[in-house]
Amino acid sequence: MGVVGGSTAGPLVRPYTMTKGRTRPTGQGGRLDLITLVVAVSEGEEEGREPEHGAILRLCRRPVSVAEISARLDIPLTVVRVLLSDLLAEGDLRTRAAPPVTELPEKKVLQAVLDGIRRL
Repeated sequence: MGVVGGSTAGPLVRPYTMTKGRTRPTGQGGRLDLITLVVAVSEGEEEGREPEHGAILRLCRRPVSVAEISARLDIPLTVVRVLLSDLLAEGDLRTRAAPPVTELPEKKVLQAVLDGIRRL
């Protein structure tokens, strides 16, 4: 990494290089929110890919949220969205919308389950 103003630039340079200077996702990637689930279409070839693309594909062998990808790979969310848009455009990933709030269990049900587990 280069030196800026007498200090090491560190990770400030790295995200820029991961996205090849792009700051916004394209195509489907522009519609990704934190809880969108992403899953790899197949366990395709990682050879010849950028390391971050390969890491995302390995992680997405099962459905994973955009936020979880960012956290597990320790990559800023905006960078993850750009990288995901690349993989979506290539057909390597699919997205699944998170379930609507109306389909989530009610708080009372979850509390009853939690209380039951605590009694065990």
